[in-house]
Amino acid sequence: MAKTPYVDQDACISCGLCVEMAPEVFRMDAEDLAEVYAPTGASEQSIQEAMDACPVSCIHWQE
Repeated sequence: MAKTPYVDQDACISCGLCVEMAPEVFRMDAEDLAEVYAPTGASEQSIQEAMDACPVSCIHWQE
């Protein structure tokens, strides 16, 4: 089973870095918090790079 990224919106600080790094996976929602809208929109490596860059580490893998 593939890993699926998700954002812990309670921890998100709305920096938008994940959206900049992987716009095909992440976007900002109506409350200006990051969300995953296309979990298979990019390679796991690209998603991992966005996760690693998150300043509050609020993006995780769900299996």
